[in-house]
Order: sequence, then structure tokens, then C-alpha cells
Amino acid sequence: MNPQLEYPFDTLPAAGETRQIAPGVHWIRMPLPFALDHINLWLIEDGNGMAIVDTGYGVDSSREAWEAILGKLDKPVTQIIVTHCHPDHLGLAQWLAEKTGAPITMTLGEFLAGHALWNQLPGYDVTSMVAQFRRHGLDDVRCEALGGRGNAYKRGVPSLPASYRRVIHGDVLSIGGRDWQIIVGHGHSPEHMALHCEAAGILISGDMLLPRISTNVSVFAATPDDDPLGRFLDSIRSFKQLPVATLVLPSHGKPFRNIGLRVDQLVEHHDARCAELLAACTVPRNAGELLSTLFPRELDTHQVMFAMGEAIAHLNHLVRKREVCGSVGDDDVIRFIKSN
Repeated sequence: MNPQLEYPFDTLPAAGETRQIAPGVHWIRMPLPFALDHINLWLIEDGNGMAIVDTGYGVDSSREAWEAILGKLDKPVTQIIVTHCHPDHLGLAQWLAEKTGAPITMTLGEFLAGHALWNQLPGYDVTSMVAQFRRHGLDDVRCEALGGRGNAYKRGVPSLPASYRRVIHGDVLSIGGRDWQIIVGHGHSPEHMALHCEAAGILISGDMLLPRISTNVSVFAATPDDDPLGRFLDSIRSFKQLPVATLVLPSHGKPFRNIGLRVDQLVEHHDARCAELLAACTVPRNAGELLSTLFPRELDTHQVMFAMGEAIAHLNHLVRKREVCGSVGDDDVIRFIKSN
């Protein structure tokens, strides 16, 4: 029989409710207004209080769910830990900090990236993103649709912290008398924080390891030649060092076990994506043309943003491996062709 992931929990926590899934660790599930319709958040008992890991998207339904949860807690919030800067994780961190008085803990890369996106700094603004996608062959209609959305990041993150507690890879957070080691990963976001508690046998993986979907890996306009896919694959391979019985708490999907198998599946998935692109690049092709190769289904505007970033990331990875070459045509569009 083929090995499979193990899902120890069949039922999901209802909105505004928590479910204990390990001693001192509680699961929250909140809605998202996208095709990916939920995010998992975590509460960890911290002595006389509770630590929050990730905060949800900045909309009223998430605030209402938090109001219900906080109203039932008989303990204060001691700290707010944010795995990374994406809106479904950082969105309500400042709101919760103001409401509870708890400090926010995150990495420097995520704090700065959040501010760059929120403030639309060069290379992280919508205009730069659309210009990058246009240079990679995305058609005018979809470029205009993306530009017309404005700063979607700010809608999901209504406010940002001006200060925070910084952690780096290898640091240890003491939560409830147990040590949680910080494992920093790259590729999905600049300096993504996962938390591993050896004593509890738990990894809070954030978006670095998801059980049923692959994490988005995109190239920002600020770093157009970057290889985030290579960094992502190197990062997740490091998780194979953890015990096979480790309970993985992902940001989307159900908690699962068999961490090494999931890493292997994700590596194979991205290898297959690269092979599909390589087969398509026997003649010069741009990322816009190759969207249908990677994503044959119909994409809405929100999904096009992620799809283009991911297509460019895979092509950049193939360039880094010297399997394709990229060049700029007379029309200022970047095209890729299989190397000789």
C-alpha cells in the first residue's frame, strides 16, 4: 500500500469556537473571502494566559469571531505570534494587540515586507506588479483588472504594528513552560516563521506545509530575477529532520501526520510543474502564455495574481538550473526557451 497522510481529526471547529487538539493547544478556523475559504489559527495555553498564533483576515466576520472567542476566554492574551505578513495571517494583529494589550512577535523580514506592501513602496506596489506581469506577457485585459483592484493588501490588513518583538531562526519561545523553536523558511514569504515544540510533538507550519494544496511561491517586482522556488524547496526539505509522528498544524486544511511524505509530495509536484514548462519551451514562450499550462482552469483576477507570480517563479528556477534561457524581445516581453 502507498503511504498516506494521517488526519487525526475528522470534524472542524465551528466559527467562533475553539477545539483542543493537544494538551494546551487549541484550533480556530475562520472564514476567508476567497476560493481558499478558511484559515486555521491557534491558541496555546501560556501559564495564566493564552498566546495567539496568526490572526485572520481583516474583515468584520473575523472580528466577530474573535469577539466571541475572547469573550469565552477566562485568561488574558499574553502574546500574538504572526507566522508571516500575508493578510490572512497579519490582518488583525494590530487590532488584537490594541484590544488585548499583548505584544506582537514576528520576524524582521515579515514586519518590513508588510509595511512595504501596505505603504505601496517601489517594487511592492500594484503599479510595479502590473508592469512586471505585462513584461512577462500578461494580456492587457487582465493587467487592467489587476491594476483596477488597487491596494488589496491594505483591505485585508487595516492597520499595522509600529513595533514588535523580533525573532530569528533558531530562537526559542517559551510558551506555557514548553519550548517552541523558531524555524524560518523562505520562498512563500521573505522570512516565514514556523514553530516546533519537540516536547509536544507539534509543528505549527503556517503556509510552508499544507496537506492538500501547494503553497504559492511568487516573484516580486522588487526582485525580478529571484529564485523563491529554490529557496522554498530547500526550506521544506529541512522539515524531514522532524519525527514522522510530528503533528503538523497547517494554516489551511486539516492537521496531519507523516511530514516527510508531504515534503516529498510537494517536491515532486514542483518538479512536475517545471517539467511541464520545460516541455512547453521548445519555442520561446512567456509566462502569460504559459499560465494555461500550469493552471488549465478559469482563473479570477485574484487567482491570476498568484498564478503569474508562480509561473515566473518556476521559470526563474529553471533559469537558475540552466535548463531554460530568458531573453527580452523587441516588444520588451521576456520569453524563455529550453537550453541546448
